[in-house]
Amino acid sequence: MWGSILTFSLILLAFDAFRVLPQKDLPAPKPLLETGQAAKIIPGPESPDQITVVSYNIRWRTGAELDQIASWLKSKHALVIALQEVDRAKQRTSNTNNARALAESLGMFYAWAAPPAQKEDQEEETGVELLSAYPLSDITPMILPHKGPGRWRAAIGATIKIGKTSVRVYSVHSETRMSLGQKVDQYRAAIDDLARFSKSTPAIVMGDFNSWEPATVLAVRKLFAQENFSTPFPDDENTFQRSAVVFDIDLKLDWIWLRGLTAKSYGIDRSFTVSDHFPLWTEVSIAPR
Repeated sequence: MWGSILTFSLILLAFDAFRVLPQKDLPAPKPLLETGQAAKIIPGPESPDQITVVSYNIRWRTGAELDQIASWLKSKHALVIALQEVDRAKQRTSNTNNARALAESLGMFYAWAAPPAQKEDQEEETGVELLSAYPLSDITPMILPHKGPGRWRAAIGATIKIGKTSVRVYSVHSETRMSLGQKVDQYRAAIDDLARFSKSTPAIVMGDFNSWEPATVLAVRKLFAQENFSTPFPDDENTFQRSAVVFDIDLKLDWIWLRGLTAKSYGIDRSFTVSDHFPLWTEVSIAPR
């Protein structure tokens, strides 16, 4: 896998002279936010011993492909879901509110956030979403620090009470084309928001970190480990694949990090290819460690 990452890194570097460099010190705009619930909620178990958690960059799928995603999520019996690249009002997805459509299909509560349009005559950016069989509270939309080439990125946090345990959950979508230090700043945004809560609060930070370089993978692990998070996912298991002319590009972009919770099992479903990312799942013990 690392050979593919190195080759991909060299390809990206070759385009450095042609791409727009990140703008470093612009003030972040206010995030867009939508919250709601399905007309018919399918409630989760009142006091489960463990739940299945999923993170998935759906690459703005809609229509029949969105139905496939909903069916896959139902098959995993996922009760807490973090999604990235969820369109709400974009021409490429027929101006369909996919965030709400998924919530309706799954019978869940939801919260969606995104950067606003860059200009009045432009579309809003794609967003991040949290879905849960349990109500969401203290919902916090965030614009991640440092504007990337032409766009901002977003994250969203919420508190979910599962039985007697309140868990703080985040869905993150980080930028690809910026320095390692700027990427770490983006990852730290969820950790900084979590600092508002007790250190004993169980937490899950998950999403598309766009950690395609080996150095970034190592930086992700170092950052979260020093904040007392753990993950069941090894660094060398790819979560993204894109076919190129000569070879497939396999990268480790997506993560699920846990604090105060224990992963009982985990997986990456590489047989589900609706997106160029693969969905990640883990069964998490709800009783705090």
